[in-house]
Amino acid sequence: MINILLGLALAASVVSLPARAETGSWPTRPIKLVVPFGPGGTTDLIARAMADRLTRELGQPVIVDNKAGASGAIGSDFVAKAAPDGYTIGMATVTTHAVNPAVFPKLAYDVLRDLAPVTQLVSVPNVMTVSPRLGVTTMAEFVAGAKAQSGRFTYGSPGPGSEANLMGELFNQSAGTRVLHVPYRGSGPALQDAMAGQIDAVFDNLPSSLPFIQTDRLRALAVAAPRRIPQLPAVPTFEEVGLKPVNDSSWFGLVAPAKTPADIVGRLQAASARVLATPDMVATMDKFAGVGVGSKPEVFKALLERELKKFKTLADAGDIRLE
Repeated sequence: MINILLGLALAASVVSLPARAETGSWPTRPIKLVVPFGPGGTTDLIARAMADRLTRELGQPVIVDNKAGASGAIGSDFVAKAAPDGYTIGMATVTTHAVNPAVFPKLAYDVLRDLAPVTQLVSVPNVMTVSPRLGVTTMAEFVAGAKAQSGRFTYGSPGPGSEANLMGELFNQSAGTRVLHVPYRGSGPALQDAMAGQIDAVFDNLPSSLPFIQTDRLRALAVAAPRRIPQLPAVPTFEEVGLKPVNDSSWFGLVAPAKTPADIVGRLQAASARVLATPDMVATMDKFAGVGVGSKPEVFKALLERELKKFKTLADAGDIRLE
């Protein structure tokens, strides 16, 4: 009887060895980093900057895969349903992990149940820009024009229910305007249409808008940040122009499918933190007033819980629901 039990125990240990070896030697092949928005937006820019450096840090290619649509829900759902083996990870944003759950009652994934927080990567300011063709140079002029032509001014966002969409609605509530929302599949197309004069304004994360502001193709009216930023010292914060409810910065992080082994999640977090601390990554973040974070998974989870609560309160107060 003892020999039989020993034999069964040995067999069980042999069967379980490959899983442990696979986890222990991770990564042994390329890692897919899913960006739930199109190319050219801030999420994409941060993901590509991280992917290049994580490739060197982990010794395997980290490949960016853009899966846009439904305000980031398609890409996030793809990550949630992927094998929890550390070879598919995803970018998490305020939109995908706080706004979407608040405004989409039939969201296919649960951000806390189906996705494992890895780390908050970066915090960045948001910005409101306008087309130079509009002919306004200050927030006061924009608000006056929007009130005088109620329902004729437009703003673009990366999609319905996105963080920028909620910013736009908070702007309307705070300023007493009715600027109409035009949704896009990512920031890039919205910015291009604003430069072409097809829409009047864009709410966006600063990194994707900054190059166009610095080359005078878009005009910044206000930034969402605790204070003015060195990159745009002449641009006031939303709080300075009397629109404090709109003055929230944005964040970006990494997530993995739920049940991804804790040691893989830990190694991803540690590798990300090392990357964010390198001088070249710090310099990259500084260019658009971004601040690297690299928080532990439990700290990032606590942030997600706070943000979920905040945006649900905002959506309920504004009766914002999308199908």
